[in-house]
Amino acid sequence: MPDTTPRHDAGHKHGGKKKKILLGLLATLIAVPIIAIIFILTFDWNKARPWLNAKVGEAIERPFAVRGNLAVEWEIPAKRMAKADRHLRDWLPWPHLIANDIHVGNPANMKQMDMARVRQFSFSLNPLGLLQRKIGIPVLRFDSPYVELQRTDSTHYNWVYKKKDTESKWELDLERVVLTDGVVRVIDALTKADITANVQTLGKDTKYGVGFKVTGTYNGAPVTGGGKLGQVLSLKDQNTPYPIQADMRSGPSRIAIEGTVTSPARLKEVDLQLELAGRSMARLYNFTGITLPETPAFSTSGRLRGELDREHGRWTYDKFKGKVGSSDIGGKLVYEGGKPRGKLSGNVATRKLVFSDLGPLIGGDSNESRKARGVDTVQPGGKVLPVEQFRTERWKAIDADVRYGAEQIIRDKALPISKLSTHLIMKDGVITLAPLDFGVAGGTLRSTIRLDGSGAKGNTIAATAKVSARHIQIKQLFPTIEKMQATVGQINGDAQLSATGTSVAALLGSSNGEVKALVNQGTISKMLLEQMGLNVGNIIVTKLFGDKQVQLNCLAADFNVNKGVMQSQVFVVDTAEAIVNVNGTINLANEQMDLTIKPETKALRLFTLRAPLYVRGPFSKPDVSVDKGVLALKAGGAAVLATIAAPVAALLPLINTGPGEDSDCGRLVALAKQKPTAPPPGKARAR
Repeated sequence: MPDTTPRHDAGHKHGGKKKKILLGLLATLIAVPIIAIIFILTFDWNKARPWLNAKVGEAIERPFAVRGNLAVEWEIPAKRMAKADRHLRDWLPWPHLIANDIHVGNPANMKQMDMARVRQFSFSLNPLGLLQRKIGIPVLRFDSPYVELQRTDSTHYNWVYKKKDTESKWELDLERVVLTDGVVRVIDALTKADITANVQTLGKDTKYGVGFKVTGTYNGAPVTGGGKLGQVLSLKDQNTPYPIQADMRSGPSRIAIEGTVTSPARLKEVDLQLELAGRSMARLYNFTGITLPETPAFSTSGRLRGELDREHGRWTYDKFKGKVGSSDIGGKLVYEGGKPRGKLSGNVATRKLVFSDLGPLIGGDSNESRKARGVDTVQPGGKVLPVEQFRTERWKAIDADVRYGAEQIIRDKALPISKLSTHLIMKDGVITLAPLDFGVAGGTLRSTIRLDGSGAKGNTIAATAKVSARHIQIKQLFPTIEKMQATVGQINGDAQLSATGTSVAALLGSSNGEVKALVNQGTISKMLLEQMGLNVGNIIVTKLFGDKQVQLNCLAADFNVNKGVMQSQVFVVDTAEAIVNVNGTINLANEQMDLTIKPETKALRLFTLRAPLYVRGPFSKPDVSVDKGVLALKAGGAAVLATIAAPVAALLPLINTGPGEDSDCGRLVALAKQKPTAPPPGKARAR
């Protein structure tokens, strides 16, 4: 039989060799972490600080230094966690890094000083994640941090880091951030802001862990306020809302928020109750970058919901209510980010609008009101048309599509405006109001206005306006003139104007176009008419025997507008008993009137004065006089001014319908019915 003993010995030797290899591998596997643990625990990590400082500074492109002790300890994460959150892996000891006295400097193109410093920051590192190129940090703690954010001009600020073009092979998995007592300071040369927030840990607050108080100045005004934040900021669970509450004030301005932010690093979702107050909505531009109109002091409260992704963001201010001046306001606004600019859309409504609250929109309020809303422009004494310039450089900051309506307008009794509605579209720096509708004296005034502030002519606006007035009741047009209350009849009309300028005064002062007006088939107070005609005898007879009605055949007006000067082509009042002709100019550039009103009676009067009536002087204080200084009738002057001021002050034209018989209205109506025209903005009318 063959001898098999050598083979058995060979197999035994071979098996033993395998065991030795396995034991060696096992020993190595055990030894490596043990050696690593011993190394971590015994190595003086302070020797690595120069290398660490250099590498981190190179990565963030600014000075970085750990000046205090740098050490690594072992920590069992489960001991710091709630029982419900513990897993088996959390009982595995993790290396815990502690760094003291850390400093981060400004970028090279700014003043060299600390941007941030921290008394101590610490974190535990998941060792198993390193095998998968993942830097897993469950909790990052900052103790007594100080951060100073600076902006010296529009291109120099210290809080932005350059993003690397190449993606890192390592993934950072930061779950939570814990903040303790610290200071955050913001210094911004553009907004003249120097604001400091002192952060403190709250001990017994079940909802908030960190509180802060704010002091400083913003645009020269003191800033105060405070708020609360959640102490633990969760970055791992993207669906965990982070609570936030704040109330900040700067002079008359106030912003208060309370709610939650989900995934603060990306602003995945914001759900806040937002209260805003200030001296003008336009002052919010520096905070939001959103173009809003000039208004009186305002306050609003509503729900702000939003999210911000890499390309776009959508913010909704829903069911907001508040006050603008003495008027109520409410509605819904939506802002959506995009390229080349974001867009604001929505619907805003007012139940009761105080008409004077519209003044700041065009700079038509008083100097006291301008000062209160933070505008330096002062309206010169004796000048009526607003000189405050439009901020066209802001018109290209956003696009807009907003509808606004006012159900009721609270006004001075002398101004017969009842309601308002408009649709505002702003795109590429061009504002269009199409339409802009007013209810006026029982009729309607509809306008289409286009304001081109796109910058084609610098800050100058190229404007066009088409206005039509329909079924305006004469009786309601002059409600404060007692003798007009016996008057019936309608006014209709059209106007078309073009202009260039930077303010309402400049636009009207350069305007070109035409204004037409027509009234017919009505009656008018005989007392008022006789006062206009200076027929003293009929005034006495009318007072003795009552105010009878006079048949109005027609009132026709046609003004040519050239370089801001309105020249009367036709302005005639034709009744069964008198004709009144008006000739002259209304200069919108220098705000001067020079009109001659010549009455001609058609019947015999006890005593008649046919001397012309003159209306001359500035808009702010016109002079009404009779030729040779014979007589000046207060009621007659008031009626003349009322008749003329309506189309002048608001450039609101009037036209339509046909003449009565036995008068010279046919020719006048034919002229007035021709549609007005206007040249392109900046071009004068051909004479």
